Amino acid sequence: MFKKSLAIGFVIALSMVTRASAVEVPIVGNVAAKCVIVSDTSGVYGNPTPDKLSTAAADGGVQPVVRFDVLQANFFKAVISTPRTFSSSPALSDVVNWTGSVSTARVSDPLMSAYDTNKVVFDNVTEFDLTVAGTTWFKASSTAEYGYDKALPSGTYRAVINAECIAK
Repeated sequence: MFKKSLAIGFVIALSMVTRASAVEVPIVGNVAAKCVIVSDTSGVYGNPTPDKLSTAAADGGVQPVVRFDVLQANFFKAVISTPRTFSSSPALSDVVNWTGSVSTARVSDPLMSAYDTNKVVFDNVTEFDLTVAGTTWFKASSTAEYGYDKALPSGTYRAVINAECIAK
């Protein structure tokens, strides 16, 4: 009986020692950006008619340009959204009708010319598979037309292009 008690006590003590010496060891990893987005050219709205704002050069505007630097091909996609609202504007009492588009402006590699052919467009969003390492400049157009034959109130109008690099 004494031997059984001693053996059970030894097993309990051993299990307590084993649990007491367990340790969690952390593992840390840092991922450096392999896709970098830079605002290259700020856009400017021209006002060719009283009811219209446009980034088209023919309308007195400047198209915004965003640059994507990709260090590894086939791991990322560019997702660029054109405006659907003003980020700031005078008070508006009527509907604003938006149109916009995104396309490549310049590329560092001729193989990137396929980006425009293979882009996916839905609503105000354009997606490009970044299948080639290098630099691509994307230009965006944006047009806002106010009401029906109604002049825009005077003031400053601001809108934004949203550009993201999403890992695939």
